[in-house]
Amino acid sequence: MKNKKLEANLSMAVSKVFSGLNVNALKFLLPLWMSPLTGAAFRCTFAAVAFWVISCFMPPEKTTAKDKWLLFLLGAWGLYGFMFLYLTGLSKTTPVSSSIFTSLQPIWVFLIMVFFYKEKATRKKIIGISIGLTGALVCILTQQSDDLASDAFLGNMLCLLSSVVYAVYLILSQRILTAIGAMTMLKYTFSGAAVSAVIVTLITGFEAPVLSMPFHWTPFLVLMFVLIFPTTLSYMLLPVGLKYLKTTVVAIYGYLILIVATVASLILGQDRFSWTQMFAILFICIGVYLVEVAESKESCTKPA
Repeated sequence: MKNKKLEANLSMAVSKVFSGLNVNALKFLLPLWMSPLTGAAFRCTFAAVAFWVISCFMPPEKTTAKDKWLLFLLGAWGLYGFMFLYLTGLSKTTPVSSSIFTSLQPIWVFLIMVFFYKEKATRKKIIGISIGLTGALVCILTQQSDDLASDAFLGNMLCLLSSVVYAVYLILSQRILTAIGAMTMLKYTFSGAAVSAVIVTLITGFEAPVLSMPFHWTPFLVLMFVLIFPTTLSYMLLPVGLKYLKTTVVAIYGYLILIVATVASLILGQDRFSWTQMFAILFICIGVYLVEVAESKESCTKPA
């Protein structure tokens, strides 16, 4: 078990570091080297093909036709909807602000569970949600549009909405995942997302100067990094961490995205230090921690 926990911790750390760097890589590419919708199409299609190829070298997983269709539809709506909104939002705001809203996902998960699945709302959880949402509100209301954020308010709102959509996707996929294998889930959800991406791209058009001539190696290599590491490898590593680690530990690893994206943004000049952003980050981290710790303690005290 110790080896499994070590493997799970390493998997989560690597996955979240890649996810943090993914924010900065996408900001570099959007919208100069590709449009947000083309970027979403690249990610969904590449990952779908990659997971189908990888599954050929893995033991077959049992599943039903119903589960496959549910996963396909979930990917077509939830996974693609998340990427559609997030990449569009990121193209208009800064990496740090977009990561702030990504960090709110555990709070949305809890609120959805309260309203639709009758989960108990304790005082600590309510305080955590209030603190976290205060941080998000500060970020939305204080950030101004500038040379680094063409439309900060709209970008932040789209990133906020994307985190809500992804929270719904997480809840529904987790319920299906209890009966199927992780690779089956990845194959069919990304296939659904890829179909949605192709349809939308056919309607809106394909914009990818990164692939035009004369060829530019730097943006192309950045795109390959996004497709191989944060999009494919990161999603493959997540189930390992979720299987062997407590919810609180998983939530704490989620802060790595925010930390990595913030440090990389300041080094690369993709964002400027802001006390209001620091306030928002601090409040959201405290809020998410309180929600996750309360949930963890509550599950530990439930009778077996």
